[in-house]
Amino acid sequence: MWRASTAFLESTGLKMPLIIMCGYPCSGKSKRAEELKQYFTEHTDRKVHVIADDILGNEKNCVYADSQNEKSLRGALKAEVERKITKDDIVILDSLNYIKGYRYELFCIIKHVQTPHCLVYCLTSAEVSTDWNRSREAGDQYTQEILDALVLRFEAPDSRNRWDSPLFTIQMEDTMPFEAISDAIFKRKAPPPNQSTQSQPLSSTNFLYELDKVTQDVLMAILDSQKTSVPGDLIAIPGATEKMELNRSINMAELRKLRRQFISYTKMHPTENIGQIANMFVQYLNKSMH
Repeated sequence: MWRASTAFLESTGLKMPLIIMCGYPCSGKSKRAEELKQYFTEHTDRKVHVIADDILGNEKNCVYADSQNEKSLRGALKAEVERKITKDDIVILDSLNYIKGYRYELFCIIKHVQTPHCLVYCLTSAEVSTDWNRSREAGDQYTQEILDALVLRFEAPDSRNRWDSPLFTIQMEDTMPFEAISDAIFKRKAPPPNQSTQSQPLSSTNFLYELDKVTQDVLMAILDSQKTSVPGDLIAIPGATEKMELNRSINMAELRKLRRQFISYTKMHPTENIGQIANMFVQYLNKSMH
């Protein structure tokens, strides 16, 4: 059956599908990606390419501790997906893929080349991911600070979003639903290209990425500064000319709530000057905390 189905795909000239892995650090993504690779290697004539975070050869903590390094990694991963997905192979992207805007960028790629895709979400708790991280060899571990920061920034997929659908949520005790995933990528039609994905994806996704990244960087700067500051201090924020007025101690839960409110508002009223996002967010925080 599988040999016949791949022969059909080959005769029709369809591009091969993309499987996007998603989840916390140390949530079992690479293990599941390897299971998928083995399954499709055994059941199809196709090559299976797994594209992973080691593509640039950089140590993971160095990558995720620096926003520019992380941005470079995402760019390299996306470029490799674009290169591989034009061939008649199956592509599995084994990375965190934790930013909603980045998953949308990947969706725009598959719409452009008109190939199916699906998302495999390895669902774990932060506590389980921490335990699994500690069980690794020392050189393969995330630092606890970086792991916590990545968990904090994680934007869970939502099947109501077309870029997160079809969505397969896998918990650690679950058996991989190979047949359902196969049906999703081989029997579904590719999403048709439309005007919005052909002409606007870069501007819109760049804005979403910058909005997410800049606001997260501001939060982390505030949390770091509070370790050495006292109420009444003015905190310098990287990328902003505005300073944070620290009139009282503020915890992560309150900062996250204010960040969500700011992002929701800014998505409805986007600025054309991305460079002003940090200043706008600092102003918003100063007003909200008075």
